[in-house]
Amino acid sequence: MISSGEIKVKAEKKYIAYLRSIIEDIPFSRLTIPGNKNPPNSLQELQQEILDLVNNSKEKKGFGFTIDYQTIKTKGIIGTQSLPVSIYFDSETDLLKYLGKEKETKNFRTDLALILSQFSELKDWIIQNPIKIIQNHGKWESILKVCIYFKANSKPDLYIRELPISVDTKFIENNQAVLRDLLDILICTHINSDETEFEKRFNLKYREPLIRFKILDPTISTELFSGLNDISIPKSQFEKLNLPIKRVLIVENKTTLYTTLTLPQMTSTIAIFGQGNAVSNIQEANWLNKIEILYWGDIDVHGFEMLSLTRRYFNHTISFLMDETTFEIYFENEKGKPSTNTLQLMLTDEERNLYDKLKLNNWRLEQEKIPLEYVNKCCFKL
Repeated sequence: MISSGEIKVKAEKKYIAYLRSIIEDIPFSRLTIPGNKNPPNSLQELQQEILDLVNNSKEKKGFGFTIDYQTIKTKGIIGTQSLPVSIYFDSETDLLKYLGKEKETKNFRTDLALILSQFSELKDWIIQNPIKIIQNHGKWESILKVCIYFKANSKPDLYIRELPISVDTKFIENNQAVLRDLLDILICTHINSDETEFEKRFNLKYREPLIRFKILDPTISTELFSGLNDISIPKSQFEKLNLPIKRVLIVENKTTLYTTLTLPQMTSTIAIFGQGNAVSNIQEANWLNKIEILYWGDIDVHGFEMLSLTRRYFNHTISFLMDETTFEIYFENEKGKPSTNTLQLMLTDEERNLYDKLKLNNWRLEQEKIPLEYVNKCCFKL
């Protein structure tokens, strides 16, 4: 026989369906709770279970579930007994007071009316997500202000905190999940559906990664940058650069970038700080396809994997100081970090042989361990 605790669990599961009936304006009808009608084998247990039901029912509390009984002749020692055959909630008040949801449902109705008064097209979304209406109670006026703005300005091209919306400065940032759901519906023809970042998806300005580079040609530094040679600019600006250069040297480690100040002056050349995986930030700089690209990373498995990644973006990339000779001269038995790479690498035969040896022995030669005199000598050969 069903217990009062099991009735509570089943009633809570039906609460979402009840909320949906409110959205669809369906009148409340008796809510029946299915239960196990098989009584226990012991008369004492039966009496205890029935007492538990009665003590938690409308009969005892004045609200909650109602029990209908029927006299049933059972097999076994308990004989003929009056047993519960139907358990149900006869009204909304009975259900909501029993679940402690009276105030919550009142708020739900208020928020529902507010939302639909502004955007009736959100009704289907609300039917699918009634709990989100409850979870965001107290925020709906501000949420709708944001929606109203984007409905009228689908491509703001502003930073989030520049938007002329009278909400808290962090409100949009703190409520992106629900706003994304709604804006995907309200301005569906104006979103960048392939983008997952909120700002990019909804045509907002966003904080771009900075590309740092050093100018190794003093003429370019003097004539175009007032003598500056260590520069960081947003990704979108880097993609539009139009410099009189013929070569780019991508270096993996920040320490090595600092030492580029002591590299020999190199005509028509700049050095870019690749920052490991951040080399992907320059993949859309199409002007790099027209010039020579050298990649200089650590001589370890990760360095060659980053070389390969760079070649996926720019297949004409050449490795620099990542060869067997350099490794044999300066290797000091340093151990690296094991690789978990599963992608096919874009390496030359010589690079592949060295990569396999490094991977097998977990060896590593950091690029900053290579003396500058040796680096400078190799640069003069370029």
